[in-house]
Amino acid sequence: MGTAPKDATAHTRAANAPRSFDFDEADFERAERGLLATHPTGVIDGPFGPVFDVNRHAFIERGSVNPDTVNPSLWRQAQLNGVHGLFEVAPGVWQARGYDISNVTFIAGDTGWIVIDPLTVEPCAKACLDLANAHLGERPVVAVIYTHSHADHFGGVLGVTTQADVDAGRCQIIAPEHFLRETVGENVIAGYAMARRALYQFGPLLPAGPRQHVDCGLGKAIPLWVSGLIAPTVDITATGQELVVDGVRVIFQLTPETEAPAEMNFFFPDHGWLCTAENCTHTMHNLVPIRGALIRDSLKWSKYIGEMIELFGADTELMFASHHWPRWGNADVLQYLVRQRDLYRWMHDQTMRFANHGYNATEIAELLSLPPEFAAEGHTTGYYGDLVHNVKAVFQRYLSWYDGNPANLWKLPPVDAGKRYVELAGGADALLAAARAAFDAGDYRWATELLNHLVFADPTNVDARELQADTFEQLGYQAQSATFRNAFLMGAQELRNGTPDPKPATRNSYLDAMTIEQIVDSLAVKVKSEEVGGLAVSVNLTFTDLGEDWVLRLSNRTLHGVRGRHDADAAVTFTLAKRVFQQVIEGGTTFAGAVAAGDATAVGDVAAAGTIFDHLDVFMNFFKLVEP
Repeated sequence: MGTAPKDATAHTRAANAPRSFDFDEADFERAERGLLATHPTGVIDGPFGPVFDVNRHAFIERGSVNPDTVNPSLWRQAQLNGVHGLFEVAPGVWQARGYDISNVTFIAGDTGWIVIDPLTVEPCAKACLDLANAHLGERPVVAVIYTHSHADHFGGVLGVTTQADVDAGRCQIIAPEHFLRETVGENVIAGYAMARRALYQFGPLLPAGPRQHVDCGLGKAIPLWVSGLIAPTVDITATGQELVVDGVRVIFQLTPETEAPAEMNFFFPDHGWLCTAENCTHTMHNLVPIRGALIRDSLKWSKYIGEMIELFGADTELMFASHHWPRWGNADVLQYLVRQRDLYRWMHDQTMRFANHGYNATEIAELLSLPPEFAAEGHTTGYYGDLVHNVKAVFQRYLSWYDGNPANLWKLPPVDAGKRYVELAGGADALLAAARAAFDAGDYRWATELLNHLVFADPTNVDARELQADTFEQLGYQAQSATFRNAFLMGAQELRNGTPDPKPATRNSYLDAMTIEQIVDSLAVKVKSEEVGGLAVSVNLTFTDLGEDWVLRLSNRTLHGVRGRHDADAAVTFTLAKRVFQQVIEGGTTFAGAVAAGDATAVGDVAAAGTIFDHLDVFMNFFKLVEP
């Protein structure tokens, strides 16, 4: 259909009327403080073209009035997130900001760079390292610190170091304990579904513009390239653990189950620098992102911020994070940290207060609104997270998705329910008329609910698709949360233009760093249960480069891996390197092909491996979200 984005309606123009905020205007001074240089073009290229371009968002000008298609509060955040360059944060510490959704921090050690969070993708990380070396003097990267297990904080590691340097001990990789387990759990086990949903959260397929992409709340945009990974060489296992990294003392604080299931803050005691990772940024964060993830523990989150204040607060003169801009001065940092601590505690406590009165998550989300203490601060405003969604996350963590009403315990799937609602409404035309009346009245949430039934009942109904797209669009224009805006506008775009053609997602950029156990667990998710009924087999594997024996067992439609042994009655035993096993998994070869090429040896029935590997599903990188 290809319909272009439309104007704001009168209802949206009224909701987005320009207004002033009582937020701290010093945020703009903080965001710009210490600017040394900017990327010469603002365009960071990858092997197949630009992966990041700051010029796409040049329409967001400092001090400008918001267009009527953008929430005025989000427009302010979009201006702040548009500040980009290499910044001196303090003598010996610099940040590159605005060339990825996240920041990369460079600490000058005795012999080289200590790099904190090397961004999402290799080209962006390399461009920022090149910028630092060009303006500050070239140094080797001797250490990389991953603050936590999200891809925008490790995925660009190959842009600042190499696996060879790490293996040779020239660069150490420091991370919180269980980093690799949690990285694989989120980015591999659930990675295909999460990657698709992330397109709605971050909106990278939306053109930049006042009617489309303006921001991601946590940063300007995500780069369009794949993430890499090098496994950690040093685990931080306890709060209070101290390391001297290239002559720089660092004291760590573990904060599991906060913004990420494996995360840490840390303090530089000789300088008064505090890194808050992604636990404290200049936005209300997600207690569960709309792309999906493990539910975060807002109570622990608040308590860890409190512990951070007790441990390091009195000695802190500078706070910097993995997103947004730093804060300077002890009083300002402490005021900020206290407000952040109390925000996550307030969301937790008030959600559970009403839950214990019998309200469900949807009801509580309507009851609660940010009190003045938080609504008056930009850094506690929902540009990335959203109170509506966070309330539901708290409720789900304690009480699950189920609201206690048996009417919602076993609901009909969307297509079946949609057809019945359309029939109940008196047919498609009657339901569409009701939805159009709701749209004209500015009742967009109700219009969306009505139209969702019609679209799922009949996705070929052009009028329903168009009106649902129009409705999503107005909700997106009004949204203060960038993630909500992106999701609504992506939904509108796909209803109008169709979902991109799905393609098999076969390459996994994390395989090199994954353990064999993690690889087997990722394969087990792909077993087609309906095809393997009554089948059972054992396949022995010896990995020559790892010195590990494994057995894969298909049993009762499930795949298991056991390390450290072989089954005597296995159908076949393969001896090969891990990289060859990876090639088999990714479809680059087969076991038979690897044996024929001399890359593997086999004892037994080579074809028996097909009992497992011929029945693995292939995930697609696009599936439909706003239609069946």
